[in-house]
Amino acid sequence: MKRDIRITIPQKGQTVIDTIRKAGYEAYVVGGCVRDSLLGREPEDWDITTSAKPEQVKALFPRTVDTGLQHGTVTVMIDGEGFEVTTYRIDGEYEDSRHPSEVIFTSDLEEDLRRRDLTINAMAYNEEEGLVDKFGGEEDLKAGIVRCVGNAEERFQEDALRILRAIRFSAQLGFVIDKETLDAAGRLAYTLDRISAERIQTELVKLMVSPHPEYLRTAYDIGVTKVFLPEFDKAMETEQRHVHHCYNVGEHILHSLTYVGEDKVLRLAMLFHDIGKPEVLTVDGEEVTHFYNHAAVSAELAEKILRRLKFDNDTIRRVCKLVLYHDYGSQMTPDMRMVRRAIYRIGEEAFPDLFEVKRADFLAQSAYQREEKLRRVQRWRMLYEEILEKRQCVSLKNLAVKGADLIALGWKPGKRLGEALQRLLEMVLEEPECNTRERLLEEAKRLLSLENR
Repeated sequence: MKRDIRITIPQKGQTVIDTIRKAGYEAYVVGGCVRDSLLGREPEDWDITTSAKPEQVKALFPRTVDTGLQHGTVTVMIDGEGFEVTTYRIDGEYEDSRHPSEVIFTSDLEEDLRRRDLTINAMAYNEEEGLVDKFGGEEDLKAGIVRCVGNAEERFQEDALRILRAIRFSAQLGFVIDKETLDAAGRLAYTLDRISAERIQTELVKLMVSPHPEYLRTAYDIGVTKVFLPEFDKAMETEQRHVHHCYNVGEHILHSLTYVGEDKVLRLAMLFHDIGKPEVLTVDGEEVTHFYNHAAVSAELAEKILRRLKFDNDTIRRVCKLVLYHDYGSQMTPDMRMVRRAIYRIGEEAFPDLFEVKRADFLAQSAYQREEKLRRVQRWRMLYEEILEKRQCVSLKNLAVKGADLIALGWKPGKRLGEALQRLLEMVLEEPECNTRERLLEEAKRLLSLENR
């Protein structure tokens, strides 16, 4: 019986479905777009599943792209927009916890839905038949449950990455993971070591930028982080007995994640900002823990982990810069000169993000001196904004003279010229009003005369 559920499929997607159905084949939107529509969210993609074979799909449309013929997938182009159309299929035996040994096309939609990972991702829809939900996905959506289709252990044995996907969907949707699914994930967590770093990275980032990045705790609880992020397990096992802290290192990290926005670099910076603390732990005579130089060690460890997980160089650079400087100036009440020098040292790109990092760090600590710490962060931000407003020079690119100006005075290209520009910048960092062409050229002449003595 047709379910009384209405999903509005985009016109171009509906055109694809109508064209396939008019040719005598079945066609439905499937998976994430159905899930998101039922949740009242705007789907990112509209994937289509069909009983038609790839070559039959290609024959129906003037423009298609062979995006995955071995898996039965053809991308149909409609007015410049692509729709992935995949033939109903049954996956063969999974021999490596990653890939099926073969893909078998089928004419049975239920068999295609049965091979999918989670019930909430195993629903299909078209306007004629309505919602096709053979495994209770709609009910699990309403109950807020992440559950495997069929036998959870079998699903995870087929593809170990599904373990991380279950945790990630839980974090994205704020759902609980069904006990049978969670237990099976814990038993098979070790199989994640067969999954490529790139695939793990993708799931970790999606988890980190979700509304609940703290659900990484679930990954720790069932032994998943031990496989791809053992440094976090060490953090979870490292106490912080100090007046400034109320959680162990790992719990502090988890809490700090919730205080920055859903941004990849900021969330990764919080994940790694204290990751080096277990390496530098010392305990004084009063059993108080200390973590001297932890920021530098954390930055080094963050780079190692990010490279292991195959992150791009730009992300690594930006995250590690924030980790390295997350504690910089935290105990100081700054003045304008101090902030200008800090901007120069840390960099204009990274500096504004440090306010978010510091605020999150403090909010995840104990209440001791919290308001005072937050006031200092606010003062750093206020002075930074004043420097921007006044357009004060904080880098060589904003200096009123360039290397060519000094060469015109008689300086020779090379190391000494660079040092002279640096001296001029130091003067401007101390006294912003000195950043005029006339004043800087005068100083450059003086330096040159000293150079030539």
